[in-house]
Amino acid sequence: MNEQLYIKNKKAYFEYHILDEYTAGIKLLGTEIKSIRDGKANLNDAFCTFISDQLYVRNLHISEYSHGSFYNHEAKRDRVLLLNKKELKKLRTRSEEKGFTIVPLALFISERGFAKLKIGLAQGKKTFDKRETMKERDTKIELSRVMKR
Repeated sequence: MNEQLYIKNKKAYFEYHILDEYTAGIKLLGTEIKSIRDGKANLNDAFCTFISDQLYVRNLHISEYSHGSFYNHEAKRDRVLLLNKKELKKLRTRSEEKGFTIVPLALFISERGFAKLKIGLAQGKKTFDKRETMKERDTKIELSRVMKR
């Protein structure tokens, strides 16, 4: 495990202002972690929601494991996120306010070999904020091109 696996949700940083970030564990099946280690996961449509007292990530696409048998997992099932009670309570109260949501930002493998999901408490951007983000990105690219010369 020399190389670090880090799958980002680029769409989340474009669509939302990220206010707080948390690192949560994910409750996975055996074939799911093997598929994640192969890099076959997609966070683009994923979102987090509370069901009873637990935080779930929904629409997180983890492809079926290529060498799996009939024990293979379902690609888009709801997965439980593992956080402290204190963090869960804080996230629940903030996410119930108008305009706030919980968004998955990145999926990675920790040093101990566990899959972790970086989630963020987010507030939606307006259209002019998105245009401003695009302008900033373009100026960074232009500056890097000038500096290379």
